[in-house]
Amino acid sequence: MITGVIDYGAGNLHSVCNALKLLGIENRLVAAPEELESVDALIFPGVGAFGDCVHHLEQQQLVAPIRSWVQANRPFLGICLGYQVLFESSEECPATPGLAALAGKVVRFVDDGSLKIPHMGWNVARPVNSTDPLWDGLPEEPHFYFVHSYYPRPDDSAVVGSWTDYGTRFASAIRFGNIAATQFHPEKSQSAGLQLVENFVKKIAAPALEIAAKP
Repeated sequence: MITGVIDYGAGNLHSVCNALKLLGIENRLVAAPEELESVDALIFPGVGAFGDCVHHLEQQQLVAPIRSWVQANRPFLGICLGYQVLFESSEECPATPGLAALAGKVVRFVDDGSLKIPHMGWNVARPVNSTDPLWDGLPEEPHFYFVHSYYPRPDDSAVVGSWTDYGTRFASAIRFGNIAATQFHPEKSQSAGLQLVENFVKKIAAPALEIAAKP
């Protein structure tokens, strides 16, 4: 099994690839549609601005293939901006539509003087379903590392995988089918983050591929 890491010219690629290497997970960068054919699962690490990310994906003709990948329920893990661009739009760049693989929009934390924005540092992610394999081996309320000023607001609460509090309660992860995405950075979250990445590849992606391979 090969895990592809989407390379759109930005993103925390080296940290994610190093995490996969440390876990003994074969991986390769994906920068063009045809390269999706050689991978079995996708990880989309993203940093920077929503609009810039979408424009790079458009230039590389990756918008429709990634949307189709998620809508086909193929194993996918989005990280930070790689989570946000799955939605229809973002207040960060209202003129640029997202991938619209999920219904909802990305909104900014309200600056009422009581919060530091961006939300930066360690915080708790409270799983909606602690028996979900994504959270296997993690504590009841694991801590992860966050760096963001915006967060997704899914229209369908059934896709929410975890909640985090920072001035408001927001969906710090989604989880449904073979799809997962996190606002926090597992590749920067030490042992908890490595465990989550390993869970995605070995306990979500690998079993999904075994089922798909059965006649």
